Amino acid sequence: MIITVDTGGTKTLIASFFRDGVIGKQIKFPTPKKPSDYTALLRETLIKEYGDKTVEAIVIAIPGIIKNGVAIWCNNLGWKNFDVATAFAGVLGKAPVFVENDANLAGLAETRALRTNPPSSVYVTVSTGIGSGVITNGHIDPGLRYSEAGRALVEFDGVVREWESFASGQAIYKTYGKYARDITSKRIWYQIADRISRGFLVLIPIIQPDIIIIGGSIGTYFDKYSEQLVGLLKEHLPAHIPVPKIVQAAHPEEAVIYGCYYYAIDSLASKKA
Repeated sequence: MIITVDTGGTKTLIASFFRDGVIGKQIKFPTPKKPSDYTALLRETLIKEYGDKTVEAIVIAIPGIIKNGVAIWCNNLGWKNFDVATAFAGVLGKAPVFVENDANLAGLAETRALRTNPPSSVYVTVSTGIGSGVITNGHIDPGLRYSEAGRALVEFDGVVREWESFASGQAIYKTYGKYARDITSKRIWYQIADRISRGFLVLIPIIQPDIIIIGGSIGTYFDKYSEQLVGLLKEHLPAHIPVPKIVQAAHPEEAVIYGCYYYAIDSLASKKA
């Protein structure tokens, strides 16, 4: 059994997987704001639910920059230098604990869900914040694994600001006073498409991916703004830079835990090699 943990800015999702990729029980709880409270609650839950089971690996996804198992910085949680790997070492016996950025893991899962793995794909999650994962030949790109598209500096309303600050789900709620599920106005969805397009106009010329995959809570409503988004990109990108194929995530809300599963399988295989 493989245990996966998707630590989000507002909620944490735990899911078990069998070796063949079949998902098992899922558990959710609000993400504690303090690393110490998060550690205590997650350890307690893991031991209670899986302490008597044979677990091959634990993969913990964190929304921030991860280096050597340490969450260097998590913007939406306010965590700094939180040694996640050490905090959970030995929680389920000898099961190794792997820690990785959540958007990287989601990108891994969504790319492998495609019919064929493209040479280059970019996964962007538009949820509480904006995260990104660059996947090259079916694996997290080692040179871009620390990239954070949500931090890209973009002009909007005459001010240079971080993309996430005006295009994330949190920013959309603050602007319109509604969650995406409650927005029915075509005018507002066009405005949201415009906000999202600003970051892509920065990313696409640099990476020039074959495909962009949009996930997260705003990704769930992809059909509401996809046509407008593509139109805006075609209008503003230089003529010699094509608009990549843009698709909705196959698992907009569960991509991270599926990515945790793939990451565990890959990591266990490399250990045996």
